[in-house]
Amino acid sequence: MNSRKIINDPVFGFINIPDGFIYEIICHPYLQRLSRIKQLGFASLVYPGAQHSRFHHSLGAMYLMNEAITQLRSKGHDITDEEAEAALACILLHDVGHGPFSHVLEDTLVKGVSHEQISLMLMNRINAELKGKLDTTIAIFKNEYPKKFLHQLVSGQLDMDRLDYLRRDSFFTGVTEGNIGSARIIKMLNVKDDRLVVEAKGIYSTENFLMARRLMYWQVYLHKTTVTAEKMLINTFNRAAFLAKQGVELQVSPALLYFINSEIDNSIFINNPEALDNFIDLDDNDVWCALKIGSYHQDKVLSTLSRGLVNRQLFKIEVKSEPFEESILNEKIQYYVKHLGITAQEANFLISSDEISTNMYNEADDSIDILFKNGETKDIAEASDMLNIELLSKRVKKYYFCYLR
Repeated sequence: MNSRKIINDPVFGFINIPDGFIYEIICHPYLQRLSRIKQLGFASLVYPGAQHSRFHHSLGAMYLMNEAITQLRSKGHDITDEEAEAALACILLHDVGHGPFSHVLEDTLVKGVSHEQISLMLMNRINAELKGKLDTTIAIFKNEYPKKFLHQLVSGQLDMDRLDYLRRDSFFTGVTEGNIGSARIIKMLNVKDDRLVVEAKGIYSTENFLMARRLMYWQVYLHKTTVTAEKMLINTFNRAAFLAKQGVELQVSPALLYFINSEIDNSIFINNPEALDNFIDLDDNDVWCALKIGSYHQDKVLSTLSRGLVNRQLFKIEVKSEPFEESILNEKIQYYVKHLGITAQEANFLISSDEISTNMYNEADDSIDILFKNGETKDIAEASDMLNIELLSKRVKKYYFCYLR
């Protein structure tokens, strides 16, 4: 990777940035926007050090992609310079479709459109600007490029996205259980029959990766305080949208107002360029500004929710293994009606109840294959003497009920 520019990254040290096409992508406004979106949303309410951005993560993932390509080339696998550059661009742009607070508002701002779909729409826009330079990048992203292992490096069980975010999120939160041996895993990567595999010597590092991922989900990504803040933000947005429909004036940025005023679904978002224009104008700052102004709004519900998020006066949360009964939710609503002098409809915005679940490994989704010296490959669930498929693929489900204190 010929380069002149260097970034000092706290996780990986010095990262070389090549001149030309990759530097052009890094400087693009769509990618620069990610520096204004926190990687972990509200996790900093629990782990104050978690202030790193999506842009930060994208650069780290690009560094790991370059390391992986170097390793695979050293093992005799043919990856042309054009393919290497396209893979670097692909991992840089894989998160470009994230909205404010990363995953929190993913199905609230726009219904039924994933951040991956938005990333692809933005890649197509950049590709038009660059007169087709992203053709190979887009083919890799969509898993339409003949060398399928390149897509696995971007999106798979052991992709560079996961290898970076586990290391990075562990570093900035201080949750050491997530500190995986990414360098060791990358050294053990190989390709067999156009599929990414891990050499048998890397099996323990891979087991550690899977366990670390599980721990990070419950300790960081799905931490109950983070979940509470996320649900409060969703309720705040929904309350603002409800008020807008009643003709109530709201002081927010034009881009945020566009989504508050309109119910944007998949077909509108895909077919109306105005929706994407407004989306790329949004970042965390729009939301914090709206919350600060909303703290003084005449609507009691909107001001209560906004002030709670700004001042970290969060909903109380209860978590258990069975769903909460409807009677418990109704009881809480009636309490607010009586003590706050609001309607039952308004009180509904002061509670949230749902389920959260995760599994760290889905064999059907994209298995992790271990390559043995005799050339045989086995799925890690079969190859591991520590982990079995029941443990690996077990879906953990929890139910929560959060409400105004």
